[in-house]
Amino acid sequence: MALPDLYTVEDLFGSPERARASISPDGTRIAFLAPWKNRLNIWVQDLDGADEPRCVTADETRSVQNYEWTDDPRWLLYTQDSGGDENWHLFRVDLDTPGSEAVDLTPFPGARVVSFEPSRGRPGRMTLSMNARTAAEFDVHEVDVATGELVMLARSPGPGQGLFQVGDEWFVAGLTAEGDQEISRQDPGTGARHRILVWEGADYPVGVFPFEPTPDGTGLWVGSNRGSDRTRLVRVDLATGEETEVDSHPVLDLDMRAQVFPVLPPPLIRDRRGELLGVRYLGERQVIHALDPGFAEVLANLEKLSEGDVGALSCDDSGRRWIVSFTHDRDPGATWFYDHATGEHRLLFRPYPHLDPESLAPMRPVTVTARDGLELPSYLTLPVGVEPSGLPMVLMVHGGPWARDAWGFNAGVQLLANRGYAVLQVNFRGSAGFGKAHMQAAIGEFAGKMHDDLIDAVDWAVEQGYADPDRVGIFGGSYGGYAALVGAAFTPDRFAAAVDVVGISNLATFMRTQPEFVRPALVNNWYRYVGDPDVPEQEADMLARSPISRVDDITAPLMVVQGANDARVVRAESDQIVDALRARGVATEYIVFDDEGHDLVNPENLITAFGAAERFFTQYLGGRKDHG
Repeated sequence: MALPDLYTVEDLFGSPERARASISPDGTRIAFLAPWKNRLNIWVQDLDGADEPRCVTADETRSVQNYEWTDDPRWLLYTQDSGGDENWHLFRVDLDTPGSEAVDLTPFPGARVVSFEPSRGRPGRMTLSMNARTAAEFDVHEVDVATGELVMLARSPGPGQGLFQVGDEWFVAGLTAEGDQEISRQDPGTGARHRILVWEGADYPVGVFPFEPTPDGTGLWVGSNRGSDRTRLVRVDLATGEETEVDSHPVLDLDMRAQVFPVLPPPLIRDRRGELLGVRYLGERQVIHALDPGFAEVLANLEKLSEGDVGALSCDDSGRRWIVSFTHDRDPGATWFYDHATGEHRLLFRPYPHLDPESLAPMRPVTVTARDGLELPSYLTLPVGVEPSGLPMVLMVHGGPWARDAWGFNAGVQLLANRGYAVLQVNFRGSAGFGKAHMQAAIGEFAGKMHDDLIDAVDWAVEQGYADPDRVGIFGGSYGGYAALVGAAFTPDRFAAAVDVVGISNLATFMRTQPEFVRPALVNNWYRYVGDPDVPEQEADMLARSPISRVDDITAPLMVVQGANDARVVRAESDQIVDALRARGVATEYIVFDDEGHDLVNPENLITAFGAAERFFTQYLGGRKDHG
């Protein structure tokens, strides 16, 4: 097979033509994200396409990432932060007044909205959690969407504790001092709490999810692994605390990725009334269990539209008209309209129509066995039109670490494969979605067995003949950036080059610089898995597992990318490793984006970062030279 044409970095990291479409409650319009002044903004169009699309937001500074219809199709809501600081505000868009400016419904400097949803039984109102009063505590508010009137419904009971209302009763969900997850009923007169249920904190390093009230107001839908290695869907009775299984898969976990990446589809598929239609599970590919007979018919017809996995779904109030996008490794985000009453269906758009699926590289599930026998579900992407032997390879490490790699389009993977690299993604121990034993095998193993898993994966690729052992690079963001630094510092003979994006260089300083409202939650993730920096013996161990402690061992060229406004991994984490390496004369490239935080969002920054990474790997690993 001939080599595919070379895609530019702009081809892969420029803004999509359209993305993230959803249908209005009355089924007459669709909204979607599309570029306006080189930023993704919200557009609307009649479903029949008779009118021209209309841009209804005007953000020139930062791309919009999330939006929702309200129960009234006049209003759209979206969240936006400032330069990546993750202080999300909630904005309202009036679709009946063309040209009107978006209204900030939460205009409090430094405040962060962490959730918002329709107020049950109160049309036109949204319930939201926000820390406007004090940074460490999230109070519950209700906002009238039309007027903007904001009322505090309940004050937070304290740091690390959240309130939610079901019917007329209030409940507290939060962490105990030991890190366990607890639900309690709050006495309306005295404020006293009465425990309903508790989950072992070690099983939930990033909290219990999903965590959603049932429409009848008597229970919660929760992802539980109590008594099992796998996470299944249960119903918790709010009167008794009894768990009843709703659905499960014999070998797969619920697809919990939306807990870490809210732009991904949630595990529960619900209609606009909140009724449960289906449940998503994730293994090598996605599996959906339809729990509603009507939805089972809809799903069967939707799945005929694409070879990909069903992604984001939205339907009108009647449940007749649907918008669906598909996850696919080589045809990302293809979005369709489907009318269940008539059977009509049509492709609305492909976000990247200039990308030819046949020229992109397939992502293949593989399993690597670690040296201690643990199976590591992984994905291998090999370049098209190239003999898969002795290739330069990039080990791409996911963040979290309580997250996972999954099958689907990854622009960074495709860029590297297009340049002739093999790309290996490993769900090392600690990754979520493979059972709690796989996840808990990471306790105490930062820069230990977690790193051994990555080295074992490289050895596997070499033994299989795919990779040239002298031309292996490592590339990761967040925890993956830490892993890249660990690779360069702890096993300097294994990687010819490393790229770290917002990675941790010192585990102790990283924990000490977490935002105030995050700190109570550290007890059942970072403290449990790594240690408490306020305990001297544990701090010493954390430093021993930190790349900064072995900076003198780094010899391979390093590239570091950092968002100046990152609230999770602050800029000092990158500054200190770069300064130390430059003082020793180690080849170190450093890119800082003044308008970004933990996630790179704006297209010109993505293009700059990945363009630099491409040139960096070409210089030190090789790859196709017939470009630029």
